Amino acid sequence: MSNDTTTEPAQEPTQEPAPASPVKEPAASGLPSWAVQGLVSLSAIVLALVVGAILIIVGDDQVKAAVGYFGAAPLDTLSAALTAVGEAYKALAVGALGGMNPIAESLTQATPLICGGLAVSLAFRTGLFNIGAQGQLIIGAILAAYVGFAWHLPPVLHLVLAIVAGLIGGAIWGGVVGLLKARTGAHEVIVTIMLNYVAIYLLQWLLTTTAFKRPGREDPISPIVDANAQYPQMGDTRLHVGFLLALLAAVFVWWLLNRSTIGFELRAVGANADASRTAGMSVGRAYLIAMVVAGALAGLAGTQQVLGTDLPLTDGVAASIGFDAITVALLGRGTPLGTVLAGLLFGALNAGGLQMQLQTQTPLTLTTVLQAVIVLFVAAPALVRSVFRFLPKERGIGAVLAKGWNG
Repeated sequence: MSNDTTTEPAQEPTQEPAPASPVKEPAASGLPSWAVQGLVSLSAIVLALVVGAILIIVGDDQVKAAVGYFGAAPLDTLSAALTAVGEAYKALAVGALGGMNPIAESLTQATPLICGGLAVSLAFRTGLFNIGAQGQLIIGAILAAYVGFAWHLPPVLHLVLAIVAGLIGGAIWGGVVGLLKARTGAHEVIVTIMLNYVAIYLLQWLLTTTAFKRPGREDPISPIVDANAQYPQMGDTRLHVGFLLALLAAVFVWWLLNRSTIGFELRAVGANADASRTAGMSVGRAYLIAMVVAGALAGLAGTQQVLGTDLPLTDGVAASIGFDAITVALLGRGTPLGTVLAGLLFGALNAGGLQMQLQTQTPLTLTTVLQAVIVLFVAAPALVRSVFRFLPKERGIGAVLAKGWNG
């Protein structure tokens, strides 16, 4: 009996072509997402300061005079340019951080920006673009101011009720947007922009009525809020307890997004609404909750204006806070901590800009340009990385901004 064993010829291992070595992306640095986004934001601030320096040089009279004889003494032009930039930025820093009063003023300016930025950031995380912080702030300020000057209640209770009224006003104005988005699919950008105008003109009309107009005055200004309804001041400055509430609001938003079931649903809907709907989540409910809470946060900013900083209600109570809040949220990358830091930065720019204008005659609008350029670079991280090539690729909301908002 023979055993036939079939031996197959040994096959030589096929040598697959080696894959082309990929270009090593900076993202391989292993940095967490928040660190990457922080680096990009800091780089954007540096680039904005460079742009601001160029504008200072172009607009400075001494630099222009030195340019006239540049061929004879080129170093004079360089010296004048460095002096102009140095003096302007020094005055900006001193006006924002040069002592207790400047620091307190910077924090005062940052207080409503933080709350307004949180209102926009929370909507970002849910996949919504809340342009309506301005209107929500105005409605919150209207109700808070009315409770503040029309009601006469004991201390603490009066302040609490005025704050609650402001929160309710902002929540209702934001809730209208969420409800329309959930029920009809109305785009939140269009609705919030329109409601901003409604709130602005509603305020102007109310200030002409006997219920809101100060007795004996014909200009649009309300009575001063009762002392019992005012935020307690912190020292001999304009800084008030509303700043502490802004920090607590940031902690609340962090807890809501990262430690609560509702927050998980909001983030899931913001990441992929279709997948969340398939998983059984109510996308409409998430939109409504997000806009109600966002409106309440903007309403809190309104109370900080009429109960702490600007005690009478005027048609300029919101200034541009609601729109600046959008830039704060963008710079803060939709995170509570980033929004707080961005609000502090913008508050310092607002406070320091006044001192810069007084000392160096540099226009106050330069700070507005700096804020706009910062956001421009934050919204274009690829442009920032092209300048600072060591920066890794970013993820999260920065990547969304790089591709364009398609919510």
